Amino acid sequence: MFKFIRKVILYLFIAHLVYIVVLKWVNPPFTITQIQQGIEQGKFNRDYIAYDEMGRNIKLAVIGSEDQKFPVHNGFDMDGIQEAIEKNKEGKKLRGGSTISQQVAKNVFLWQGRSWLRKGLEVYFTFMIEKIWGKERILEMYLNTSEMGIGVFGIEAASEYYFNKPAKDLTKSEAARIAAALPLPRKYNVNPPSSYISNRASHIQRQMRNIQGSQDLEKVIGQ
Repeated sequence: MFKFIRKVILYLFIAHLVYIVVLKWVNPPFTITQIQQGIEQGKFNRDYIAYDEMGRNIKLAVIGSEDQKFPVHNGFDMDGIQEAIEKNKEGKKLRGGSTISQQVAKNVFLWQGRSWLRKGLEVYFTFMIEKIWGKERILEMYLNTSEMGIGVFGIEAASEYYFNKPAKDLTKSEAARIAAALPLPRKYNVNPPSSYISNRASHIQRQMRNIQGSQDLEKVIGQ
């Protein structure tokens, strides 16, 4: 019995490693979150596109909004985590402190919710995708798999849903509005924008101007 269990664990370990490597080049057929929301919301809108088809503005917007150290960190922003802990202790508005890499690990491999088990697995998968995929693939996967509206997954589907145009044609303002709704796209209205979205989008556009031009950033987002 022990040998059987050991073999099962070994096979599962090998299978998940193979899956991670395959996803460096192939998009996931589905994720747990996509299945869950498709069932709950009764609709599912997703359209995977290549990294080069996403355009520059949305890449700049989500990095400026969600994770400005994304081009240089190893998957974890220790300063951001410490800041989130301090704010949460002070009773201020909760901010998770999760990097884009951590969010991809959760969105692609795990389930939503808070538990020590999920957080531990998130750390593991974050480490693995940073080592195997690289920054461009992580950002591409983030923009292809994140929920960006009720039953709307990925930037191409979101761009068509909100602005009737492909992602590569999003203006800085439009990209900032979509980024402003993350990570709670079901709570806020992007178009027409709520007051929160308008204010946060203005802040994001300032951040976009501040961070652009960095060599590390330009290597990730390209033209």
